[in-house]
Amino acid sequence: MSLENKVAVVTGGTKGIGFAIAEAFVRSGASVFVTARNLADVSAAVEELSKHGKVGGTDCDVRNEEQVRSMLADCERVFGGVDVLINNAGVGFFGKTVEEITPGEFRQTIETNLLGVYYACHYAIPLMKKRGGGYIINISSLAGQNAHPRMAAYNASKFALNGFTEAMMQEVRHDNIKVSYICPGSVNTEFGDDTISDEKAWQLQPNDIAQVVIDLLKIDPRALPSKVEIRPSKPPAK
Repeated sequence: MSLENKVAVVTGGTKGIGFAIAEAFVRSGASVFVTARNLADVSAAVEELSKHGKVGGTDCDVRNEEQVRSMLADCERVFGGVDVLINNAGVGFFGKTVEEITPGEFRQTIETNLLGVYYACHYAIPLMKKRGGGYIINISSLAGQNAHPRMAAYNASKFALNGFTEAMMQEVRHDNIKVSYICPGSVNTEFGDDTISDEKAWQLQPNDIAQVVIDLLKIDPRALPSKVEIRPSKPPAK
């Protein structure tokens, strides 16, 4: 898929992986619609990204079905449709056992990382069909296939996301809508209260994930890399 004159929606598109993906889209000629829960963050991202191309955005909590529906309708009104959907918005509460994590935190994790993706796909698929096809890429995690203690909620949300994505991929492939999911390992961002530092330079960088997204979109239409794992090439030796 050539990104020239295409329209891409990036949830969680104001920081880290999401911002890197949005920037890569803009530099490739796509119009980009970014979302996040904080309107000030959206405004700042739109201002920065607009230096390179056509960008819009709005605040949207993906846990809220009506906000997701309205966000995609806004994108269609501003840019005329949706060709690419990147479900990147996510949360994680790490370092807590099942006994320690609160019901509210567990619910927020599932509602953001799974239900939010469902809402976006549910309302984006008809818009893509109107334009003859599209591409949906869900940002998952290696934690969606490798369980870890003190990460049960996050593990559960990403394991479920992977299964959801594989089923959806089979549903829409004959509508010319491709579906992939990316499972990164350690990425040097502020996600989950992590910190960005030179000491973590061995970790993947947001631009590495953005490059995978661009590569997926540019592959020949006959081929579908439905799942991509990416991890640091040289983690610290144990």
